[in-house]
Amino acid sequence: MLGLGAGGATKSPKTPSFVSYLTPEEIIVKDVPTQPLPKTNCLPLLQGELLMCEANTVLKCTQDEGSQRGVYGRLICTNLKITFLCDEVPDDNIPEFKNKIVGENDITLQCVDQLYGVFDDKKKVPINKTVLTKYPERLIIYCKDFRVFHFCLSYVKEEEVKRIVSGISHYVLSPKGLKHLFLFTYAANVPRYAATCTKEQTIMFESSSDWMMELERTKAKLNYKVCSANEYYRRSKGLPQHFVVPVSLPEDIMFTFQGKGIPIWCWSCQNGSAILKMSSLQDVDDGNMQAQKAFLDRVEKTLHRPPYEEVRIEDLSASLPSLSEIQTSYNRFKQLFLIDNSSDFWDSDLKWFTLLDTSNWLEIVRQCLKKAIEVIEYLDTQKINVVLKEDTGSDFCCVISSLVQIMMDPYYRTMHGFQSLIQKEWVMGGHCFLDRCNHLRKNDNEAPVFLLFLDCVWQLIQQYPLAFEISETYLTVLSDSINIPIFSTFFFNSPYQKYENRWAEEGQPRQDEPLRFYNVWDWSVQFELKALSFLTNPLYVEKSKHEKQLRKAQRSKHIRQLSLPLTQSKPSNKKGFFRDETGPFIKNLLGKRISKLISNSDDVPGTYRAFYENWHRKPVDFHGLILPHIDGPDIRIWAQRHLRWIPEAQVLGGGNVSTMQRILELMEEIQSLKKKIKEKPLHDHSSSKETEVDTRRKRSVRRSSLYPFAMLHISSFRPAIATTTWRSWDGEDELVNREDELVDVEEFGYL
Repeated sequence: MLGLGAGGATKSPKTPSFVSYLTPEEIIVKDVPTQPLPKTNCLPLLQGELLMCEANTVLKCTQDEGSQRGVYGRLICTNLKITFLCDEVPDDNIPEFKNKIVGENDITLQCVDQLYGVFDDKKKVPINKTVLTKYPERLIIYCKDFRVFHFCLSYVKEEEVKRIVSGISHYVLSPKGLKHLFLFTYAANVPRYAATCTKEQTIMFESSSDWMMELERTKAKLNYKVCSANEYYRRSKGLPQHFVVPVSLPEDIMFTFQGKGIPIWCWSCQNGSAILKMSSLQDVDDGNMQAQKAFLDRVEKTLHRPPYEEVRIEDLSASLPSLSEIQTSYNRFKQLFLIDNSSDFWDSDLKWFTLLDTSNWLEIVRQCLKKAIEVIEYLDTQKINVVLKEDTGSDFCCVISSLVQIMMDPYYRTMHGFQSLIQKEWVMGGHCFLDRCNHLRKNDNEAPVFLLFLDCVWQLIQQYPLAFEISETYLTVLSDSINIPIFSTFFFNSPYQKYENRWAEEGQPRQDEPLRFYNVWDWSVQFELKALSFLTNPLYVEKSKHEKQLRKAQRSKHIRQLSLPLTQSKPSNKKGFFRDETGPFIKNLLGKRISKLISNSDDVPGTYRAFYENWHRKPVDFHGLILPHIDGPDIRIWAQRHLRWIPEAQVLGGGNVSTMQRILELMEEIQSLKKKIKEKPLHDHSSSKETEVDTRRKRSVRRSSLYPFAMLHISSFRPAIATTTWRSWDGEDELVNREDELVDVEEFGYL
């Protein structure tokens, strides 16, 4: 560790050069070299990764007060990431959980959230342009995974400062073309056999057979069919090549409006009711009004067949926040966790809960969970089909339909089931990952919809950990993977966009064959086998064969009853989607004018609260329906993701990690005893057993509550207990200097 006063010889500068992967027509940047730098043995590069610029004698500052301590090294920018190489000899203590692609000091270009510069020791100012007239003394990088990096450039040569700052701002801030992402460079250079690897158990839903398997699994083949009329995207660019629709929906009307306005099947529950989704028709001139009316009339007749079925339309655009409101809320929310140093942490502590409440993020999470419970009540209690509707059909429709399936179907709470769900509802469902995540830096329609969904799933895992095979670490890693341009899963707006851009650009390898991208579900690409154990929940117990057979028998009987009713059902008072006559209402069904009318004209008496409260009075079946608590403090902050880089927020040997670790130790001890008794029942193993248990308990106490991500790297904290009134305590200096609040980094290492 070196202070700011430390000197040291600087290395001779290399020839300044690198190639921009943006065309000259897209941007012109001053002081940006034109050729890539030669490769260095110290920097491991992926295939297709090029070293663009670097600066020597850069001080990476710690988050201690005043940031006056740190380590020297080289700051490097490639066409994939920004990385810092420390000059000091690396520690021999290898962390248990390490990403093979993105290291502790690596920041992918898509992971950079904000750039700030400090000029003349004054307050930091945002860097929001690629051409600078003055270069900062310190560069601050805020990351989308809530890491904060401070790089002091005071000891760097002026020419290197210009190159590194111009290069980073250019690659991070400049709008990009889709094929200029590293995703395409890597796919064009990676060996063919490696690019095709995937997990067989995860259903990709790229073929009609995948959809048929899902229909058979949910026993929905009687009422729904796989449509392959859009193969090779000949009929619509907005729909996947294969999708599922009601059996009675005629094929000749499916593509009348490019796939908009048709009900697409998502899932069927045990009683035969199903959840579907559809996008709104756009406003049109009066000349096309009659065509839309006729189209919607035929769709209505398809969905509603009294007296056997009723349909509930849920207009999510009217009942949930808009995309701009989500983005505004998240911008406020994330500022609570982008902490520069410990002083800022304790200063913000005084108003932390006020800022959290003002952000409204947890309220949006609660609204999504509440809406999912309302939909479940219609499906489970009232046994009616539910159609989710919004303008795009691929934002909140994905959120709510996915949450409903996770709560009702235990298959989607397994790892491969959860991954298959994301493939089905989000990837093949056409969620605009490219725009919503702003991967191209164009700031159009950005909104963290998928992160909102993951936050909702985390709430479920937090409340019902025994119901999920995946761990919260899995969710955290998945959220980080959104910004790794190695995997195509989160880098396209639709299946058609991926299909259209499957060929390499001129000048790159593999011109004669389509590119084969990695998908994120092959976790061995990012982690070693030992680290993969952190992604699963060791306390999860799969449903027994007897339970599966019993549920299957009950389910088959119930579906037969629904398919062949013995008595005539009571005629419905609805003639279509809604009450009232179909004719006059269809006119108001056109375009966005539907939203307010839906909530007013279809106001079914709510039995949601009674359903919610009655369920929570019963014992929980972890392999059946689960409903989250959504009142008041039941909705919590996803601490592992949001607080993992803030040392002051960690609890040594505490939190859920400590509890889980003690349970695992007991399980390991029981298994070890069983094994030893079976092998040598008469041999005394008491002494060795005590030694092993003591070692495990000691290791457990040293772990942070935010393990396996958290690493403490500062030497002191202010108060022992975080509180908004700590400044008013008597004897503040005495409290701060207490020995039991000091953390010895050398002793604890990676926590």
